[in-house]
Amino acid sequence: MIPPGSTIGILGGGQLGRMIAIAAAQLGYRTHIYAPEASGPAIDVARNWTRAAYEDEAALAAFAAQVDVVTYEFENVPVAPLKALGHTPLHPPAAALEVAQDRLAEKSFAERLGIATAPWAAVDDATSLAAALEQVGTPAILKTRRFGYDGKGQARIMAPEDAAAAWDAVGRRPAVLEGFVTFEAEFSIVAVRGADAFATYEAPENRHKDGILATSTLPASSIIRDQQDQAEAITRQLAEALDYCGVLTCEYFATADGPVFNEMAPRVHNSGHWTIEGAATSQFENHVRAICGLPLGWTARAFGRVEMHNLIGAEAGGWHGWLEQGGHLHLYGKGEARPGRKMGHVTLLG
Repeated sequence: MIPPGSTIGILGGGQLGRMIAIAAAQLGYRTHIYAPEASGPAIDVARNWTRAAYEDEAALAAFAAQVDVVTYEFENVPVAPLKALGHTPLHPPAAALEVAQDRLAEKSFAERLGIATAPWAAVDDATSLAAALEQVGTPAILKTRRFGYDGKGQARIMAPEDAAAAWDAVGRRPAVLEGFVTFEAEFSIVAVRGADAFATYEAPENRHKDGILATSTLPASSIIRDQQDQAEAITRQLAEALDYCGVLTCEYFATADGPVFNEMAPRVHNSGHWTIEGAATSQFENHVRAICGLPLGWTARAFGRVEMHNLIGAEAGGWHGWLEQGGHLHLYGKGEARPGRKMGHVTLLG
């Protein structure tokens, strides 16, 4: 166990790091951010900030010497340099990063475990894209293997003649072609695994706009509630296969044949923000509890209805109106409200 009063190192200084640091402080922990940027949303709430590249092994080693455990707030941290952390524990494990930051690795991992996914094929060039279209068919979506999130690095292919434009749109980078899935709803399972415990939160119904999560609502529709147990079992299977520690989020499509696994995030997740006010223990606190070896907190929903709304770009300018509605407002302290940029979120409790 890593006791309160210790220091948690966080790789990444964005809004997820900010919310982990807030939860850590409530439990009596200090936090130290490591990021290549000079500042970020987490700087306002963390005790220390190391500015250095993720590839800088000397800086990583110096950082590790100042903290008691290391975690991360996003999945695109390079894996190889993390050996410089030495004996300082890293949770979740590097193996989870390796799987989640490469869509080919992720799809292959799920396939080996017998988990249902959308039909898919690997794409390395224009020739293999043509072969993938023969295998998967259209409509389909071409996704870069790495660094794609919030709709970035993706292009739809509605008919074979769209292939060349889609290949150009993803920068002609290694990709995965996924067939469309006929689904009734999208949902996620936010789970937490500690040293000797596993727990999940109730699945929210997620709605997206322009590839970015817009809302998460509970209780979800009946098809999601009916498929939650099966999706929880899949999520637990993934966590155990990775010897996971911390919060793990898996996204699913609710289909007529059951849940279809879409992707995993080895971290706290946007679709779990509702838990800050809407659950007995937030995902952020439970992440801290898990990586420090503390007992996990209850995950039950605490209110009859919960809605989380992302504030994207200029939407954050309407913060006053959300407060007038009784919303619980979270602004991340970012500067420019660019289109597509997550500036904050608000939670409504019914």
